Amino acid sequence: MDYVELGRTGIQVSRCCLGTMTWGSQNSEEEAHAQMDYALGRGVTFWDTAEMYASPPTAETQGRTERYIGSWLARTGKRKDIVLASKVAGRGSAFGGLPWMRADGASTRQTRAQIDEAVEGSLKRLQTDYLDLYQLHWPDRAVRVFGGQTYKDYDDDYERFGDILEALDVHVKKGSIRALGVSNEFPWGVMKFLAESEAKGLPRIASIQNAYHLANRVFEYGLAEVAMREQVGLLAYSPLAQGQLTGKYLGGNLPEGSRKALYNRMQRYEGPGAIEAFTAYVDLARQNGLDPAQLALKFVDARPFVTATIIGATSMAQLKTDIDAFDLEWTEELEKAVNAIHAARPNPCP
Repeated sequence: MDYVELGRTGIQVSRCCLGTMTWGSQNSEEEAHAQMDYALGRGVTFWDTAEMYASPPTAETQGRTERYIGSWLARTGKRKDIVLASKVAGRGSAFGGLPWMRADGASTRQTRAQIDEAVEGSLKRLQTDYLDLYQLHWPDRAVRVFGGQTYKDYDDDYERFGDILEALDVHVKKGSIRALGVSNEFPWGVMKFLAESEAKGLPRIASIQNAYHLANRVFEYGLAEVAMREQVGLLAYSPLAQGQLTGKYLGGNLPEGSRKALYNRMQRYEGPGAIEAFTAYVDLARQNGLDPAQLALKFVDARPFVTATIIGATSMAQLKTDIDAFDLEWTEELEKAVNAIHAARPNPCP
């Protein structure tokens, strides 16, 4: 396993990051503990969660994922062996308000009071007194996230970038947060956070956690240059397009226990041209004697603007396959082949 610096923080993270959002919905506590044991044994020391998880968000499962991690930390005493990341929810209107997330039933926003509540809640559930990375799960602005393809302007009603950083800085100074990041963010938002940090001496964001995979390379259009020049690397989520790039859904297949079968929330990955793109990438992998999942993961890992690729698995077999992908060699021939498919079918699943 390779390790790199998280932004300019001096924190070293594994190139493979263990995603956790299925724990508490598709995975039991026992299964989550087994995944953590195995991942750490393979050198995966960077783990990502969120106050909202398990996913999809419900009042019944909210916070359950963090509790599973917390019980593992209490059992093993290995807190210092991992780099632990969590997130505070963004503007709740993206999910119908999420009123169960806050004690007063308010729709989630990134106000100082809600950030304070979210940080303390995560620390309690995780049974730790600090987070290595704390991220804004999605913006407080009413921007079109989670698959929006067109721009629609929004009201000037959002928490100001400097105010959000000042609220987080309180926890940085307390020692409960080591580094900050954003997620589901856009170039303007990233640059505004960086500008506010520089102008006011506030903590600097270290990472951008956005969706990125073979069928969604929109990060490259604007954010990749920001990531490279400003050292705020991508933490790529959904590198398998929620399983579509494994080929398991091709031909109309609907595996029992899959996210599509359980939740039918795959519309982001089912737009025009998506099936044709997935088929082309799966065929390319098989023509080269590769597991389609491993081709997709290694593609992401090979990008210079990526700090870490976030994997997610519901079975130990999937987890092993995913981690093994990081030992593969990415070749110029594979680069040319995926770029040819991308040119013919660009970004069907943003």
